[in-house]
Amino acid sequence: MSEKLLYQIAISLIKGIGPKLARNLIAYVGDVEEVFRQSKKSLLKVPGIGNVSVDLIKSADVLDRAKEELAFIHKHEITPLFYNSEGFPQRLKNCDDAPLMLFLKGENSLNSSRIISVVGTRKPTENGKINCEHLIKQLSEAYPDLIIVSGLAYGIDVCSHRSSISHGLTNYGVLAHGLDRIYPSVHRNIAAQMVQNGGLVTEFLSQTNPDRPNFVRRNRIVAGLCDALVVVESSLKGGAVITARIAHSYNRDVLAFPGQVQDEVAGGCNYLIKKNYAALIENVEDLQEALGWEREMKSNQIQKKLFIDFKTTEEEQLYNLLKDNKELTANELSLMSELPVSKVSASLLSLEFEGVVKSLPGNAFRFV
Repeated sequence: MSEKLLYQIAISLIKGIGPKLARNLIAYVGDVEEVFRQSKKSLLKVPGIGNVSVDLIKSADVLDRAKEELAFIHKHEITPLFYNSEGFPQRLKNCDDAPLMLFLKGENSLNSSRIISVVGTRKPTENGKINCEHLIKQLSEAYPDLIIVSGLAYGIDVCSHRSSISHGLTNYGVLAHGLDRIYPSVHRNIAAQMVQNGGLVTEFLSQTNPDRPNFVRRNRIVAGLCDALVVVESSLKGGAVITARIAHSYNRDVLAFPGQVQDEVAGGCNYLIKKNYAALIENVEDLQEALGWEREMKSNQIQKKLFIDFKTTEEEQLYNLLKDNKELTANELSLMSELPVSKVSASLLSLEFEGVVKSLPGNAFRFV
């Protein structure tokens, strides 16, 4: 790989220079290589950079460690993703505290159109596992190209990965350590299966242990990669609640399955719903409504759209208006078609029964 990659890895290793400051530093000097080529005097002009940081930049230690990691990447066919590269997940890039770099083992589908993160307790109930499996089954039927993200931990995490594999969904595990190991080790086999249709992602270099603080850092990636985060079960102090609050701070949709008040593993979900951090979810329709997603149609339904047997010319007129504009209110359709609202409403109801139009809040309608 290029010399640039060496410097990209190296800058992520400099203690005291976090992702935000590193991005500012690169923007200030113009390029990541220039960070290491600039004089001490020039670097000290960068806001936030002091003598200690400059000494670390000029030290040979970070480059030596970066060379070591570069060899690991080559040997194990790891894909490095720097924050300004084309393959870096755009959803995550928009988060203020996004990592400078990710390391990926597997295929890169992290910029797919639909991504859901599923998290929860490490000690789920049977009901929690059923809810997780049922949701992923429903998602696979509605959105075969959907991506599932979780943390490869015990409990709900691994349940979501197993369900994704069994239903043919691409899925990713976000790790709290380097790609030279799998933690917990009992998930090694499922991790190998994930690499075949999805992969493993981490911001940590090889030789990084799964230490406790790393899991909190890992959680922000799980939250940042997705369109919505689903909490299946969690205690009030569970890591899933932390992940949900991070996702909420990123303006992601958060949904949680409710549970009985007496159940410890329901405490976190009920709290998130009660405090309006999360919407209540019972099935895939709740998620679709929250995100405004439409169910993908099977081929025979698509054929049905192509050859609709319109009952009136008004239906065909309204159908074509929605097809061209995607979404309109009944009043807008009335004005554009020069038809009375009563006739528009009756025609739209017929089209909705045909499955080619969907009604929305606010007397609006969307072409399906």
